[in-house]
Amino acid sequence: MGWCSTGWCKMGKTTGFIDYSRELAPRRAVAERVNDWFEIYQDLPEDKLRKQGARCMDCGVPFCQTGCPVNNLIPDWNDLVFRGRWKDAVRQLHATNNFPEFTGRVCPAPCEASCVLGINQPSVTIKQNEKNIVERGFLEGWIAPEPPKHRTGKKVAVVGSGPAGLAAAQQLCRSGHEVRVYEKNDRIGGLLRYGIPHFKLEKHIIDRRLEQMSAEAVKFVTNAEVGKNVPVETLRRDFDAIVLAGGAEHPRDLSVPGRELKGIHFAMEFLPQQNKRCLGDTVDPAAEILATGKRVVIIGGGDTGADCLGTCHRQRPLSVHQFEIMPKPPEERSPLTPWPLWPLQLRTEAAHEEGGVRDWSIATTKFTGDSEGRVSQLHAVRVGPPPRFEPIPGTEFTLPADLVLIAMGFLGPVRGGMIEQLGVQLDHRGNVATDENYMSSIPGVFAAGDMRRGQSLVVWAIAEGRKAAAGVNAYLAKPTERPVSALSDVRPFAS
Repeated sequence: MGWCSTGWCKMGKTTGFIDYSRELAPRRAVAERVNDWFEIYQDLPEDKLRKQGARCMDCGVPFCQTGCPVNNLIPDWNDLVFRGRWKDAVRQLHATNNFPEFTGRVCPAPCEASCVLGINQPSVTIKQNEKNIVERGFLEGWIAPEPPKHRTGKKVAVVGSGPAGLAAAQQLCRSGHEVRVYEKNDRIGGLLRYGIPHFKLEKHIIDRRLEQMSAEAVKFVTNAEVGKNVPVETLRRDFDAIVLAGGAEHPRDLSVPGRELKGIHFAMEFLPQQNKRCLGDTVDPAAEILATGKRVVIIGGGDTGADCLGTCHRQRPLSVHQFEIMPKPPEERSPLTPWPLWPLQLRTEAAHEEGGVRDWSIATTKFTGDSEGRVSQLHAVRVGPPPRFEPIPGTEFTLPADLVLIAMGFLGPVRGGMIEQLGVQLDHRGNVATDENYMSSIPGVFAAGDMRRGQSLVVWAIAEGRKAAAGVNAYLAKPTERPVSALSDVRPFAS
């Protein structure tokens, strides 16, 4: 017997995890994919997908569901995939996740790390199954607009159109509220649109979902930066609640001599430009950042660094080095992070397969440049383990560099502008502090996603957007609540 959302039930293939091996969809050949910006994964035929669904075992307690931030009903839709009941799987998938087409492509799959089968065998291909369910849903026309049957008369502003903002907006609209999403950029999508490269998430995937949301009556406003060309007072006056979902856009800088040289840029200065080119936009030549024909160094070994690496490969650099200050992770799961914890282990992204030099325990000490003020060399040293990262004598080295991309993560939301003008309380990390209902220190002003929890995953942003929407619904249902326009009504609380 196995567990499902409706209780205890018989799984379709009780020996599936014994009968079938884990199989992932193949990636396109490196020589082919580095010449375009299309997604790199090919499709598995349906019979193989159904076998992968059959590998979901009768584990009794599905740790995958708690490993998943949106608490996906994973055993349910894996079993439905095995049975070929794709339409039912689509419905189960959307019960907890507004945008499985995003998470099925870019999520690192913490669910798979906590899969019970993963204790002593390769885990179930949960992420792959998720992507194929939602794509089957769109192909068959099963995913359609779901406008509310009744309207509440309440108005909610959502600031930011990344995954947190979009999830909150869709949930709130379906609850009957009038929802307007404000985005400072020229297109909707936030990090999905301008942070994640096309070869990981083609942007028509976003547009397809936005069409659904528009048909549900969500309103989108672009080129609208709240706190600048959209006054904070306007939102507080015109809306019954506000959801802050502007992300964590304050990058961690590298404070070393020579940082001011030309040719040293943050990752989020570099990545959006290429996404704009792929969308047909022209980038100002005076501000253009290209890796073509250059010796590139990427500082930072995480997902953003890998995105920079894959983007550089497609721009034809002379060479690429990617440095990480942390030591190289073990090839297999570290005993310090046993199942079902997220494992400390080496992860090789598709971009790493495509080339470049990847190295660990490297700290940059300074940059030097040419007579025109452009960076020409990176100076670095090998370091010991954290937290001290002591330089190892005799390991200093210099590397030629024409372009340096800083991908060292983010320190939370930008504090100036909207946050400063609202006067919301911040936590000890500089994120917007909220209570258990995701409401900030100002009644009626909520926060979700990276703006509330700091730099995190797309799946966490979706989960946060959904929870913030639930908090807004509860707030708007109370007739005694004071309106959001009460500027002086600030309620301090422990962060």
